[in-house]
Amino acid sequence: MTLLRNNRRTHLLFSAAVLLTAFLAIPAAKAESTDLPSFGGSGGLIAGQQEASIGEQVMTSIRRSAPQVQDPLVYDYLYSVIYRLVPFAPLDNRNLKLVLIDSPALNAFAVPGGVVGVNGGLFLSATTEQQFASVLAHELAHLSQRHFARRMEQQETSAPLTLAGMIAGIVLSAVTQSDIGIAAIAGTQAMAIQNMLSYSRAHEQEADRVGLDILASAGLDPKGMPEMFEIMMRQNRLQGNQMPEYLSTHPLTQSRVSDTQNRAEQYPIKTVQDSQEYHLMRSRLQVHYAKSPASAVEVFESYVNRDDAKQHDAISYGLAVAYKENKQLDKAEKILQKLLSKNPGRITFQVSLAEVYTEQKRYDDARQILKTALSRNPRNYPITWALAGLEIADGNGSAAASYLKELARQRPSGDQIWLRLAEAEGMARNIVGVHRARAEYDALRGDYRSAQRQLRQAQEKLPAGSAERQVVSERLSDIASRIQQANRS
Repeated sequence: MTLLRNNRRTHLLFSAAVLLTAFLAIPAAKAESTDLPSFGGSGGLIAGQQEASIGEQVMTSIRRSAPQVQDPLVYDYLYSVIYRLVPFAPLDNRNLKLVLIDSPALNAFAVPGGVVGVNGGLFLSATTEQQFASVLAHELAHLSQRHFARRMEQQETSAPLTLAGMIAGIVLSAVTQSDIGIAAIAGTQAMAIQNMLSYSRAHEQEADRVGLDILASAGLDPKGMPEMFEIMMRQNRLQGNQMPEYLSTHPLTQSRVSDTQNRAEQYPIKTVQDSQEYHLMRSRLQVHYAKSPASAVEVFESYVNRDDAKQHDAISYGLAVAYKENKQLDKAEKILQKLLSKNPGRITFQVSLAEVYTEQKRYDDARQILKTALSRNPRNYPITWALAGLEIADGNGSAAASYLKELARQRPSGDQIWLRLAEAEGMARNIVGVHRARAEYDALRGDYRSAQRQLRQAQEKLPAGSAERQVVSERLSDIASRIQQANRS
């Protein structure tokens, strides 16, 4: 296990170094004349189109270099919390791109272009949903107040070098520990990028104020924010020189914690209960980041046996997930059936039990649960994903491809959806479908040459004049334009 982790870390560092080299080789985009409002200052350094471009570059780089949590249940929960907050955030663009980085470290970030990312470790650190949501509200506040762009305006004289490095720095911080990420940035770029990654105290205070308003307006408890800050301060004291990643870019002082506490107490007092779903997802990630499935079983068994255990269903669920990962499938099934009898419509329990049935090769039982759940929750992401996985396991490539195409229509930026669709199409012997799905996967990861080759192969296999060939030709034209654009830059 240790060797595997060391190899993975080496791979990530290598990927990050390659990424950094690539970004520093890209000439900075020139600010163009625009009718859009500037960010203040003298130049309006980043306009709307440039923001979108930065967001797209960050997403492409993260897909290529940063491991992500590939768990539809956890992602769907994150999506629901973000979009509970978004209506109350003063955002110009509410079409956000969410990233869930596979790291147990506490970290979150927001980038122009509507990119909001959190580490899986945020679930481990935040003991309540209110605390968890407070970090997301804070990041949405940074995004709405355009602190990134305002910070860049302050550095306008060095911006041509900093923009590319800034994007690389964000991805490095997501892939590795922040200090390693910064150390990997060589030469005179390092200090400028560190400054750009760090918000000023004034920006932090503004994000605190706006974030508290977002929380309260969304019906959540603003006190979750100072509670989360206290957790961060405690972690900082315990870790000594190894500052939590989040604090390396979001400076936190005791006075700021006190100020946020005072502000939170000014809101009307109300009791806000956590959703059960938060604690279920927290249990899933506790199992995910355990040293081994066996150790996860041991931990959750100890939790269940405690008389004072809170969130008992979430703990039982965590034990079921640990049993599943440890291949103790009969025990996992027993717990999940009991949980489902108490909560018959809960999607998390339905999907999890279906996953256990799939591993037991009880495909009809899994199919029955998931199809019933989907009929009650049309287009649901975790259910549809689980159905696709079930059909792949049962050798039904065409059925799996049908589910995955629906997901691709809903979430065209989901690179793993396209990758799995290529697998399903291959199983169904639909070679054109394989090339088309693989092309979309490659394009999302910025490999436009490979996407072009895949589409050309698909085009060659389609009859002239067919509707599908026309669709492929149009997509080829779009990919060619992207290649030309990259060459010009």
